Amino acid sequence: QEQLVESGGGLVQAGGSLRLSCETSGSTFSNFAMGWFRQAPGKDREFVARINPSASSTDYAAFVEGRFIIFRNNAKNAMYLQMNSLKPEDTAVYYCHPVVGRSPVLDIFPSWGQGTQVTVSS
Repeated sequence: QEQLVESGGGLVQAGGSLRLSCETSGSTFSNFAMGWFRQAPGKDREFVARINPSASSTDYAAFVEGRFIIFRNNAKNAMYLQMNSLKPEDTAVYYCHPVVGRSPVLDIFPSWGQGTQVTVSS
């Protein structure tokens, strides 16, 4: 089964940047659209961005407002999220997962990775 490993989070001041990485261990990565999600304390997990298998199409949540860029490297079974102009409200644990539309594909990939913590100080 696909293993999802997120990394790259950390503590950054407002206005700063981080690049998150998502690495997978399975061989089916390149067949699926992939998405980033985040979960802040006391809130539900929410969609952040998605990229189609060929990386020809991307989609972002409205709150991204042009600050984030999602991209992928299928040869490395990896996906990334470049986050710029970070705000304190971006503080959350960030997760990656295969998606259909903006929803995680949980019937095929029921497990989530451990996520990576992003903390933005004001």
